[in-house]
Amino acid sequence: MFQGAALLVGLQLSISCYWAFSCHTMEPSPDFSLPGDYLIGGLFPLHSDFLEVRRTPEVTLCDRPNSFSGHGYHLFQAMRFGIEEINNSTSLLPGVSLGYELYDVCSESANVYATLRLLSQQGTQRLEIEGDLSRFSPKVMAVIGPDTTNLATITAILLSPFLVPLISYEASSEALSSKWQYPSFLRTIPSDRHQVEAMLLLLLEFGWVWVSLVGSEDNYGQLGLQALEDQTVERGICIAFKDIVPFSAQAGDKRMQNIMYHLARARTTVVVVFSSRQLARVFFESVVLANLTDKVWIASEDWAISSHVAQVPGIWGIGTVLGVAIQQRLVVGLKEFEETYIRAEKRAPRPCPSGSWCSSNQFCGECSAFTADSIPTLGAFSMSSAYNAYRAVYAVAHGLHQLLGCSSGACSTGQVYPWQLLEQIRKVNFLLHEDAVTFDENGDPLSSYDIIAWDWSGPKWTFRVIGSSTWSPVRLDINKTKIQWHRKDNQVPESVCSRDCLEGHARVVVGFHRCCFECVLCEAGTFLNKSDLHKCQPCEKEEWAPEGSQTCFPRTVVVFTWQEPISWGLLALNTLLLLLLVGTGGLFAWHLNTPVVRSAGGKLCFLMLGSLAGGSCGLYGFFGEPTLPTCLLRQALFALGFAIFLSCLMIRSFHLVFIFKFSAKIPTFYHAWVQNHGPSLFVLISSMAQLLICIIWLTVWTPRPTREYQRFPQLVLLECTEANSPGFLLAFAYNGLLSVSAFTCNYLGKDLPANYNEAKCVTFSLFLNFGSWIAFFTTASVYQGKYLPAVNVLALLSSLSGGFSGYFLPKCYVILCRPDLNTTQHFQASIQEYTSRGGST
Repeated sequence: MFQGAALLVGLQLSISCYWAFSCHTMEPSPDFSLPGDYLIGGLFPLHSDFLEVRRTPEVTLCDRPNSFSGHGYHLFQAMRFGIEEINNSTSLLPGVSLGYELYDVCSESANVYATLRLLSQQGTQRLEIEGDLSRFSPKVMAVIGPDTTNLATITAILLSPFLVPLISYEASSEALSSKWQYPSFLRTIPSDRHQVEAMLLLLLEFGWVWVSLVGSEDNYGQLGLQALEDQTVERGICIAFKDIVPFSAQAGDKRMQNIMYHLARARTTVVVVFSSRQLARVFFESVVLANLTDKVWIASEDWAISSHVAQVPGIWGIGTVLGVAIQQRLVVGLKEFEETYIRAEKRAPRPCPSGSWCSSNQFCGECSAFTADSIPTLGAFSMSSAYNAYRAVYAVAHGLHQLLGCSSGACSTGQVYPWQLLEQIRKVNFLLHEDAVTFDENGDPLSSYDIIAWDWSGPKWTFRVIGSSTWSPVRLDINKTKIQWHRKDNQVPESVCSRDCLEGHARVVVGFHRCCFECVLCEAGTFLNKSDLHKCQPCEKEEWAPEGSQTCFPRTVVVFTWQEPISWGLLALNTLLLLLLVGTGGLFAWHLNTPVVRSAGGKLCFLMLGSLAGGSCGLYGFFGEPTLPTCLLRQALFALGFAIFLSCLMIRSFHLVFIFKFSAKIPTFYHAWVQNHGPSLFVLISSMAQLLICIIWLTVWTPRPTREYQRFPQLVLLECTEANSPGFLLAFAYNGLLSVSAFTCNYLGKDLPANYNEAKCVTFSLFLNFGSWIAFFTTASVYQGKYLPAVNVLALLSSLSGGFSGYFLPKCYVILCRPDLNTTQHFQASIQEYTSRGGST
């Protein structure tokens, strides 16, 4: 691909080159060339190109009046100085001399012309393309320069097919790091990728998230601006306004007025200006005219410490200027070298014939006019760039040193091809005045940036270094006390669309920018994670958070334990009830044949006592952490046991009523009822019905231990699921039906003989049962906390105790305290009294 491209370029431009070389009367200035064993090319902007729109192809004449560039002059001299130092060195390239050919690249056409001339073969004025490019031997071994990204891109494209090393001292565009497109390009200035990251960190360091971006129309400005825009979203920075300063812009023209108008309307305190210094000057001239003040201006490295921009009249009043600049390095001896150069006797070059359009770009009339007092000022910006050019020369020398095997003390001489030198330059790693010079895999240097601030406190403009940027990863180290802000209180200016929300308030975006928002309080159960300030996130199931929380807290696990004081009381009462049931069973067994026990049901009483005891045993399952066995048995045991007790109670009452009131009226039914064991059969059927309900309940709606999260935001309740199941409600409803039936039968027997009349006591126990459950469900409807199981146990215990006390305690009293009433005579007398009362009525 590269061979084909080179061939095409050669065919198209060889004629132009030959025509340009035909100016035979032109002799180049000796200051632009130096013979040597190996030549290095240099491309420097000794004159400035006028920014204008061209409509016809033409070669720009560089040596024009009032276009001399002092900055380019210092770069030019830095390369000459470096070559002279190397040639005088006994350790670097001993016995080998370096020469140079330098060109003034004031424009694209001059740059193309100079590049093609450097590619021409030694001793010829033509660029001849051979089939095997690995044997191609141009006039120079490497090229230093040019300065801008635009020119460096053109030169890199022309040199890449031949793999001629090109080391730029100022072209910082990230696009040039692509080895696929520009395989022979290296540089001694950091890539804009690091500059962009340093700028973003600078914005974040001071909390500036609402900014405007302005760039220049060249590749440097547009690519830098695009890189900034691509990364601002990831960093949470919003761009309120963005625009480009065109090549044709003039201070105060309509285009610049439009930029100033929108910049003022954007309401941003911080403006990032990623621009070349020429267009940056036009931009700030317009800023001064528009009286755009009280802002912070973030400078890219091309103009951050440039006096060309700082000398704009009135710029001192625009606000605070912070910027990213290449590290300050000093070329020791350069100033003295320039002064010596001025004093030396120079031979003036002969110009082309009058009217000739061609130019060798190796003539600078203004250079010859300097005196020792009129040398262009070597400012900080020019010195930093000059050091990069100086460093590039040394990188080539060290690469050649390794290629020629000079480490042994003597260099071998012979044919050297540019691609061989390129391999060695990529590997160089040496110290230059305590500065490590090396390149990464992209040909970029491993150097850092300075963070600078403009200073107007003295009689003239200066800048101070307030920090530095290092990588990787990229990080800033800033001494904020060195910054003199433009505000009277010297406080850091804010640049935000909306102020930060209070803790626990989420940012709800208003409009298109994430930086413009309203603050909304996070609800209970949600929290605001610092990693996402725009959304309240729900807590995990085991966590909770109050309103406006920034974190979640572990929920407290709540269970009705054995150790609670109320547990001790309930356990004591339940154990006492069990003892009473056992004791009553023993008492009834001892007096089984007495009239009181026989009238109470005889052996049926043991079934009733056993059912109450079974229900009482189920109450122990309410204490401690629920398990599957306790959830299965605690309510079911009570439901089944209490159902058996109520069935016995109801059938006993019904049996007495039937004997005393209906047996004489329907003797046939009575005899059938007695002969077929009606009471026992009813108790069996009723108990089996409740047992079936419980089996269905435990099978279909199996009570299981569960962790309840909904009732209390900060608690986890350990409980069983039976309270919400239809099976539990069905079992409870069945017991309720039996209770109502027992109450009805006892009410019908309220006028039975005294020894058989249990209506008052049983009615009391049944009312106690109804009341306890009404109290439980009422409490459960308003309270669902830790002690709800205690309320449930209390209700169950009340039902069991009521049933026991209403039915068995009166009989125990007669057996123990009134044995005179526990006689056959007493019971017969009571029946005779009832019969006589019935007969009289």
